[in-house]
Amino acid sequence: MSEPVETAELLAFARIVEAKSLSRAAAELAIPRATIGRRLARLEERLGTRLVRRTSRTLALTDAGERFYLHARLVLDSIAQAEASVRSTANAMRGDLRVAVFPFNAVTREATASFYAMVRSFALKHRDVRVHVDFSTRVVDLLRDGYDVALRAAYQVQPGLVARTVARDKVIAVASPAYLAKRGTPHAVKELRRHSCLTSFARGELPQSTWPTCRSDRGVAHVESSFSSNNLGLLCEAAVHGLGIALLPRPLVADLIESAVLVQVLAGVVEADHHIAVVYAERDLLPTHVRAFVESLIEWAPAHFQSVRTLAATPHAGR
Repeated sequence: MSEPVETAELLAFARIVEAKSLSRAAAELAIPRATIGRRLARLEERLGTRLVRRTSRTLALTDAGERFYLHARLVLDSIAQAEASVRSTANAMRGDLRVAVFPFNAVTREATASFYAMVRSFALKHRDVRVHVDFSTRVVDLLRDGYDVALRAAYQVQPGLVARTVARDKVIAVASPAYLAKRGTPHAVKELRRHSCLTSFARGELPQSTWPTCRSDRGVAHVESSFSSNNLGLLCEAAVHGLGIALLPRPLVADLIESAVLVQVLAGVVEADHHIAVVYAERDLLPTHVRAFVESLIEWAPAHFQSVRTLAATPHAGR
C-alpha cells in the first residue's frame, strides 16, 4: 500500500501550478526552491505519474496533473476552512480576496465611479482583507487560477461554480444604413459569410468565428472576422461608421437603432441571451469575507447594469 499524500506536498504542488514557477512558489511559501522541488518529486513518486512537465523556461501540467490539481485545490480549501472555523470568530473578516471583472472602459462614468466606490468602501470596512481586483477580458478559471469572485458577461458555468444573474438582455446583429446600402442586407444566416463582420474575442483570446442563432440546427452562424476587438465601444463605433455588421448587447445600441444610426439585421435569427452574473465557487462553507463581497457586488450591480447604455464586456466572456 502506498503512503498517503502529505498536505505539504499538496500545497507545494498547488502553489507551483498557480505561480507557474517553482521559484515563485518557493518564495510565496517562504521555503527554499530545492525543498519545493523535493516535495513535488515525492508527490509524483507516491502517485506513480508525472504531474508537471518542466524545462528551463516553461512549466505545464500533464493531463494527470490537470485532474489532480482540481481535487488538490478542493482538499486545501477544505483544510483552510476547517482551520478558519476554529481559529476565527464567526464574524471575523480576514484573508485574501481575488476578484476578476471585465474592463469598465465602455461603461458610463457614473457606473464606473460607483464600482470603485463600492470596492473602496468594502476595503475600508474590512481592513484585514487583502483585496486584489483584476480588470481583464481574459477568462479566468476560478477553481484553477485561485480567484474567489468574478463579474462576467454571457457566462457558461463550469461544474463547481455558482452564477447569480444581476442583469439580462439580448445580443443582436446591427449595421449602419450606409453599409447595408453598399453591401446589401442579409436575409439568411448563410449570407453572413459574404459580409464584413466585426467580432469580439471568443473566451477573451481569439476573434470569434461563430455567432449564436435562434433557428439554425447547431445554434450558430459561421462568420469571417474582418475587424475584432475586446472593447464593445470600439466595435459599436466601427459599425456606426460602416465597417460591417457587429453583434452587440441591445442596451448598447438601443438609442442608435431608435435614431436610425444603426439597423438591426436578421432580427429574431442572429441573437442570444446576454447575462451579467456574479460567479463564485460552490462551497458549503464560503469564507466569510468572500461571501460578504459577493453580497456587496450583487447588491450594487443590478441598478447600474440595468440602466447603462454601454456595457464593457465580451459577448462570450466566461465559463
